[in-house]
Amino acid sequence: MIEENKTNDQFAQLPLDEFYQAVDSSPTGLNANQVQQQRSKYGPNVITATKTGNRLWKFFKNFTSLMAGLLWVSGFIAIFAKMPELGIAIWTVNIINGLFSYWQEDQAQKASDALKKMLPTQATVIRDGKSVQIDTADIVPGDLIVIAAGNSISADARIISSDSFQVDESALTGESDLRDKKATYHRGSGRFDEDNIIFAGTVASSGNAQAVALKTGMNTEFGKIARLTQSQTSKPSPLEIELNRLTRQLSMIAILIGISFFLTAVFIVHYPVVQSFIFALGMVVAFIPEGLLPTVTLSLAQGVQRMAKKHALVKNLNSVETLGETTVIASDKTGTLTQNQMTINHIWLPDQVYAVSGEGYVDNGQVLDQGQVVKPGQNPDLDLLMQAIALNNDTTVKPISQPGGQAQIVGTPTEAGLVILTEKYQLASATLKDANPRLKTLVFDSDRKRMSTINQASNGKLTLYTKGALDGILAISQSILVDGQVRAITTNDIQKIQAANELYAAQGLRALAIAVRDLPAETSQNLADCTIANTEKDLTFVGLTIMADPPRPEIYEAVKKAHQAQIRIIMVTGDGPITAKSIAVKIGLVSDQARVITGDELTAMSDENLRQAVKGEVIFARVAPEQKYRIVKANQANGEIVASTGDGVNDAPALKQADIGIAMGATGTDVAKDAADMILTDDNFASIIAAIEEGRTVYSNIQKFLLYILNSNVPEAFPSVLFLFSGGFIPLPLTVMQILTIDLGTDMLPALGLGSEKSEPGVMQQPPRSRSAHLLNKSIIWKAFGLYGLIASLISTAAYFFVNYAYGWPKHALASSGAIYAEATTITLAAIVFCQVAAAINARTKYTSVFKIGIFSNRHIITGLVFEIALISLIIYLPFLQSVFNTHALGLQEWLFLLAIPIPLILLEELRKWIVRKYYLKLNQN
Repeated sequence: MIEENKTNDQFAQLPLDEFYQAVDSSPTGLNANQVQQQRSKYGPNVITATKTGNRLWKFFKNFTSLMAGLLWVSGFIAIFAKMPELGIAIWTVNIINGLFSYWQEDQAQKASDALKKMLPTQATVIRDGKSVQIDTADIVPGDLIVIAAGNSISADARIISSDSFQVDESALTGESDLRDKKATYHRGSGRFDEDNIIFAGTVASSGNAQAVALKTGMNTEFGKIARLTQSQTSKPSPLEIELNRLTRQLSMIAILIGISFFLTAVFIVHYPVVQSFIFALGMVVAFIPEGLLPTVTLSLAQGVQRMAKKHALVKNLNSVETLGETTVIASDKTGTLTQNQMTINHIWLPDQVYAVSGEGYVDNGQVLDQGQVVKPGQNPDLDLLMQAIALNNDTTVKPISQPGGQAQIVGTPTEAGLVILTEKYQLASATLKDANPRLKTLVFDSDRKRMSTINQASNGKLTLYTKGALDGILAISQSILVDGQVRAITTNDIQKIQAANELYAAQGLRALAIAVRDLPAETSQNLADCTIANTEKDLTFVGLTIMADPPRPEIYEAVKKAHQAQIRIIMVTGDGPITAKSIAVKIGLVSDQARVITGDELTAMSDENLRQAVKGEVIFARVAPEQKYRIVKANQANGEIVASTGDGVNDAPALKQADIGIAMGATGTDVAKDAADMILTDDNFASIIAAIEEGRTVYSNIQKFLLYILNSNVPEAFPSVLFLFSGGFIPLPLTVMQILTIDLGTDMLPALGLGSEKSEPGVMQQPPRSRSAHLLNKSIIWKAFGLYGLIASLISTAAYFFVNYAYGWPKHALASSGAIYAEATTITLAAIVFCQVAAAINARTKYTSVFKIGIFSNRHIITGLVFEIALISLIIYLPFLQSVFNTHALGLQEWLFLLAIPIPLILLEELRKWIVRKYYLKLNQN
């Protein structure tokens, strides 16, 4: 077992053999028994979340909103006024709403926890001498961890070996400077200054290392300070702010209407004060949308679930709605717009071109440089190139294990393409690596865009093998290999190489340059002194490998849909400008007139010039990931809502700055995933467009719910207006308990069904929503209050007078009590309910015919409507409920009238939508 009394600093100073003994480990890692013992003692390697807030308070806070407060007080006064049924009914509104809100919050938390389980962070460890990949939660003290650039460090550990290893410790120290880390001990002046100790919560920025875990979970330095940050509250999203604003507006409107009706009833109609208060209370209840917040939560949660099925995992519910506002997508090319499956089509040597497939690369029916395929040993220049790409390679490709499966790549797609090329060339890479062991690696970085290895042959010869971007390789090459001879590289050679590169780049192909350098034998004694600056120079250019990364098949339709939705897409790539533009034009991202800005040009541009540049068609090529941050900020300065993709450590600033940061789930680093708001499990651009469509749908569904709920407010209030303005001559056509029947009972399930409505046809043909737009807009107000609310008021009022007419009105006065009055109010109530049946169907679409999407296609709404009709039938016919809600049984004639109500309302709305579609069609044609 680990000597727990030792500090990290004490572990750092131990000689290596004593250290392995102190941590109960070895150079080959732990064995299975040791892992089991450590796991039993220390538990999982996780930061335990501190519970923020009392669970009981989390439950009761759902009953303490402004609307809830109004209803609690109203219910108490109703009971005090000797109307217990009304008081209980009002409190029931609160209880149901609060319970539902709490349930939704609890479900959202469970969904969030499930999301974390769906995306486990992986780590590579050596156990029993073998490299295995495990969840970071399974790391135990003593594990030998393999760390590469971009990995989050998940345990406090001592470095055993390292190569150009740097760590970002800002999460612990607050300092942004990268720290060089190595296997040798050196103690600085700060708390985390041991050179050979790394800490959980930090990030490997470059290089690679092997380290033995010392502390895990809450025992790490990060775990000790985690409790200080776990209680931080998140900033409310734009949607939350808008919903709070809407709730206050509707609540104040309801209160003002209630006060107005109370004063009018008392001082104009001279109604008794108690009855006037109860009457006004009904108005307040009628105008409060009790189900607004739970429906919004349900809509967001269902949006998250639908997105997950489309390979987009959203980490925050409110990010779903923000997606609907997106106006610009700053997207990587490789793996997002393309398949990230690099295939070597050609090998270009200064004196010969080879087509790997034997058929050449075919593009738009044109065969490019068919060349010839040769076997090993026929061309020494080709043999050297193949040797270089085999030895300068950290990727392995596991063969397909079952029919229809895919080969598993452990490494990068580019290197995987090179591995497959060597296999086609019948080169025994494993044997070659054994005969030429690697002594040192100069790791790839995004600034110089190349990687080098130093290998030693069996005869002692040392060779530097370098691969990378052509411009970077040519800049440090002083000679060229031609037909087995090395000579000085000339201007003509460079022009010939660049011309070949441009030929392939124009077809969307990518060139990877290969170069070598013989090193002095004594270099092996001074490997620590072999730096990038003094080693990567005076190279001999060998040739180019030409590879294709074809566009994803679905990208064409996705780009088309984005353009129809007036969303601009800006390609940001590390590829060369010619290749980048070729791909962008080919998939329809931009026109041939698009401007291409390179990383060097971007560095020289002022912020104002960049702001102007991103307003037009533009592609960014040969840019470093950290430059994407400036591109995102420039678009935001122009008022754009920006979604940005990324997968690397250097992408994190852009992902955090973007309104929606989108990380790659398959190839993304832990840092990118942590910084992002959304994670693509398939790294596919088409999934972004699908997620944006869902974001727009969620917002649209909230508005549909709002329209449906407010639609019933006018017919609920209209009978009271008749009562007031007639000076009490017209008895109340609708009682307060019957108003509650609509709000609490019949309206709820259909309203929730609207929250699950699928994307409406044409939702991606509309421009992105402005952030200044409000949920309650003029269109909703007009349709809810001025059109269908008024129509429903006239229909329900007509039904009230129809019953009175059947019993002798106007010869006799309108009934104010008894069976006739109960039947008149019952049909008024039922008429409003059947108007709401039509409203639920009409609200499903804004412009599209409901018959086109299928009138029965939303089973949640159909279930809600069946429940609505069943509930009103029970209230009408059950004796107990008749006494509570003052209802009376209706006859066949009345039911035929009620069943006929939705038909003309649906047809009228279909006519309106048809006119709107015709109007927009003509507008677009003009």
